[in-house]
Amino acid sequence: MKVSTKLRYGLRAMIDIGINSQNGPVLAKDIAKRQEISKKYLDNLLVSLKSAGLIRSLRGARGGYVLAKPLNRITVEDIALALEGPPIFVDCVSEPGSCNRSDNCVAFEFWTQMSEIVWDYLRKARLSELVERQRKKNEEMAGMYYL
Repeated sequence: MKVSTKLRYGLRAMIDIGINSQNGPVLAKDIAKRQEISKKYLDNLLVSLKSAGLIRSLRGARGGYVLAKPLNRITVEDIALALEGPPIFVDCVSEPGSCNRSDNCVAFEFWTQMSEIVWDYLRKARLSELVERQRKKNEEMAGMYYL
C-alpha cells in the first residue's frame, strides 16, 4: 500500500500554510517553492482543500491562502477526505455486499480492523500537532551550521 502523491503533497501544503499564514496569506508560488511541488499540481490540490472548507483564498495585492479553521480543528482525516475521498483499502470493506464471503472471512475482518485503526489515527492527528513539530524541526535546522 502506498499513500498517494496528492495526500503527501496536500498534507505538506497544509503544514506550510499553517506555519506561514501567521503573518498573513501565503502565496501558492511560495508554498510550491518551499515544498518542491509543481505550482500547477499544487493549484489543483489547493482547489480541493478550498472546496472542502479547509483553506480560504484572498484576492488582491495581499492575497494568498489562509486556513479556514483553527489549526486544532483540522485533522489529517479532513485533509485526506478532501483530497482522496472516502477511505478504500479493499472493496469488500468499503462496499458492503460486494463479496459473498464477508460473513465467514477472516481476511475481511482483518481489513475492516486495519481500516478502522488507520482512519482513527488520521482522525486523531491534528494539523496543530504537525505544525508544531515542523516548527521545532525548522528551529533545530536553523541552529545547525556546517563547516
